[in-house]
Amino acid sequence: MADKKKQGAGLKSGPPRVVSGMRPTGSLHIGHLLGALRGWLALLDDADCYFFIADWHALTTGYEKTDDIAASGRDMLVDWLAAGLDPEKAVLFRQSAVKEHAELHLLLSMIVPTPWLIRNPTIKEQARELGLIQSDDEAEMNKINYGLLGYPILQSADVLIYRAQRVPVGIDQVPHLELMREVARRFNRLYGQVLPEPQALLTESPKIPGTDGRKMGKSYGNAVFLSDSAEEVDKKLSRMMTDPRRARRTDPGDPADCPAFNLHKVYCTDDEIAAVTEGCKTAGIGCLDCKKIMIKHVNADLDPIRERRAEIASRPDYLSDVLEHGNKRATEVAAATMADVRAAIGLE
Repeated sequence: MADKKKQGAGLKSGPPRVVSGMRPTGSLHIGHLLGALRGWLALLDDADCYFFIADWHALTTGYEKTDDIAASGRDMLVDWLAAGLDPEKAVLFRQSAVKEHAELHLLLSMIVPTPWLIRNPTIKEQARELGLIQSDDEAEMNKINYGLLGYPILQSADVLIYRAQRVPVGIDQVPHLELMREVARRFNRLYGQVLPEPQALLTESPKIPGTDGRKMGKSYGNAVFLSDSAEEVDKKLSRMMTDPRRARRTDPGDPADCPAFNLHKVYCTDDEIAAVTEGCKTAGIGCLDCKKIMIKHVNADLDPIRERRAEIASRPDYLSDVLEHGNKRATEVAAATMADVRAAIGLE
């Protein structure tokens, strides 16, 4: 067994290492762009970035429908590159291509008590959204498949395998990160200081509602995709839900109760926001005219992404090269970590 006094074995120096990933569940929408991708882009010059296509994670809730996982992962890579992720500045790879993720997941699952997983509020919330459970009692929790219940362990392996110092997360993912830190502490206490405890890099994600007012998501049919044409964006956002009190053009409303106004706050200028606020409260502007101001900015933001997306999608060999290069770089780091993990446990 490795010498437990060897503190910080294998830890890297230099820029902080950042790891994050996305499940390939379909084309990305402006919620992904504003809530995650723009945050990733801001890290490229100051961090050692690893971003992965989480195709194994897609199985946790979609194990019975796997036909589209590979194609969705490729489409997501196109969206990443079109949004500006540079494969020369970040390691872009596919989770399932780096088998060390699975090995570390297995070993970590041996030391994680079941109650750590059961108490995770995010898992329960997701299970309820999927219709798997109706309450938190034991009989209902038994309906959750291990893949979903053990999601945080695989997520821990995804990050700890690269000895990341930072993980960009929204506030709803903080419980998963804290569990990840607990897992690293337990491993290090048992076997020696091998896995650093990553810190949360909290992202200020603006609230991005879908066209029906709910959180934007493909499954809700309310998303504006990065691949949508300007005409499709205009059509979708023109129909977007507004303040229900404005049933008629002459009815005043309140922007605070208008889902579309959340996009105004992201995209419009201060002067435009002030003008539409006044116009809404006094019925001086109609909802469609109000939304057209915002739609103009959304399309201006998406125009260069659409252009790059079309160019990148026409180069399948380039996409394969990006993944092959990223998979190789990720595997080299993951393999070094696993060598230390096996030695610490006594499996070498």
